Amino acid sequence: MKKLLTAFACALALGASAQTPAWPEKPVTLVVPFPAGGSTDMVARAMALQMQSTLGQTFVVDNKPGATGTIGAAQVARAAADGYTLLVSSLGTFVVAPHLLKSVPYDATKDFDYISVPVQAPNVLVASLKQKEGTVAEVIASLKAQPGKISFASSGAGSSDHLSAEVFWQQTGTQGLHVPYKGGAPAINDLLGGQVDFSFQNVNAVLPHIKAGKLRAVAVTGDKRSPVLPDVPTLAEAGVKGAEVYSWQGLAAPKGLPPAVKDKLGAAAVAAINAPEVKKRMLDLGLEIVASTPAQFTAYQAQEYKRWKQLIETRKISVD
Repeated sequence: MKKLLTAFACALALGASAQTPAWPEKPVTLVVPFPAGGSTDMVARAMALQMQSTLGQTFVVDNKPGATGTIGAAQVARAAADGYTLLVSSLGTFVVAPHLLKSVPYDATKDFDYISVPVQAPNVLVASLKQKEGTVAEVIASLKAQPGKISFASSGAGSSDHLSAEVFWQQTGTQGLHVPYKGGAPAINDLLGGQVDFSFQNVNAVLPHIKAGKLRAVAVTGDKRSPVLPDVPTLAEAGVKGAEVYSWQGLAAPKGLPPAVKDKLGAAAVAAINAPEVKKRMLDLGLEIVASTPAQFTAYQAQEYKRWKQLIETRKISVD
């Protein structure tokens, strides 16, 4: 009887193994819910090339922009949970849009398996050269002297640069004039031209302009100084506490990914972002390597989801 039971158990195990093919056995699609050329697209393409080399299968980046990233995210949420359709997106899709938009076609707390945050970056408060303010104290003084009149450009309502400004105003008891644009490029162009006064931009997006002397860096929003801007203080160093903000990219999959696939995907993602050539490129751009595990990203998503929900409701932020 024991022999029969053992043989039966072995047969079941072999049958289960046969029904679960090794991953990946066909091309994998990384959906980026934003246009090509942005930070998220760049991170996705760098990781795709490295994972393709490591896993021996094609990884294709598919840009599906629209509705602040929710169209592409919804496509992934509806896809089969087999590891062949993945999502690479910024924090907006995962922790901001669900609180900002009246209708979101997915549930960020239930519809995804969170795999890894490959990179993050602080934002940097930059000033047009037409502005005289060179320190945080001077910016605060100007805001208090002219409440609601000093303009802060952003790449759009609910973007990390917009939310950084809202946190800054909240923590300093001030109020600026939010000027949303359709993307970071036009916001930066108007900042360079002096049509707007300030902006909290991703470090990697404005680093060349800061180095060229075309924008003035006032402070960074991280909990430590940025290695690419070592002479620029953090907001905390300048006396503004509780205003730490990071822009980050995350890799996610449809909910229900087989554990073996999740483990393999998570390990491949961490290895990809830590590959010497990829890591160097990210660091040179001002991005910081995170390379979190699925468990770490899941906890972080819940933490960020709660934080931005509270801010959006308290500040009454909307896309209107």
